[in-house]
Amino acid sequence: MKIESPKIQHELPFKHFNDIFYEEETELELCQINDSSFENEVLPRVRLYKVILKNCKFNHTDFSSMDLTDVIFDNCDFSNVKMRDSSIHRVEFVNCKLVGVDFTKSSFGNVLFDQSLLNLSAFGTSKLEKVKFENTSLESADFFECKFKKVEFISCNIDNVNFERTPLKGIDISSSTFKSLIVSLSDLKGCKVSSYQAIQFASLLGLEIID
Repeated sequence: MKIESPKIQHELPFKHFNDIFYEEETELELCQINDSSFENEVLPRVRLYKVILKNCKFNHTDFSSMDLTDVIFDNCDFSNVKMRDSSIHRVEFVNCKLVGVDFTKSSFGNVLFDQSLLNLSAFGTSKLEKVKFENTSLESADFFECKFKKVEFISCNIDNVNFERTPLKGIDISSSTFKSLIVSLSDLKGCKVSSYQAIQFASLLGLEIID
């Protein structure tokens, strides 16, 4: 599956994330931010447009109703950040820590999570279209009642992920690993799995497999 990359020009002026307080509106655009720390803050309805952020820390910050378009996060820490009710389009999270992040009730389009940590993250009741999780850990993540369209999990850890009331028809998890999943049989219908995973599911259903 091809997803659209963020549309960002190569040379951008440098700014600090705190510069947002000196603007008339809570937005940053057409800039690059490096080595910025913005932790334990409350700043809802932030808009980032055509921005690159590298080596930034946002731990325990409330960014509810965030609007992200054409943004790259590289080696950033979003541990326990609130980003519920957000709009996230043409965005890349590369080598980022997003443990416990709250994405509930958000909209994702053309988004890449690559080599990142999303353990204990919450996506409940979100809409995900053209979203790729690659080489990423999603242990105990929550996708309750989500809408998936063209979503891929490539070489991910999806152990104990909650897919309750989220149809997985057409979703390929065959290259990912898990010991257990929270998913109903009806939602699992049409999901693409490996032969080994099929045996795992049979075991979880209590079936006895005889060679």
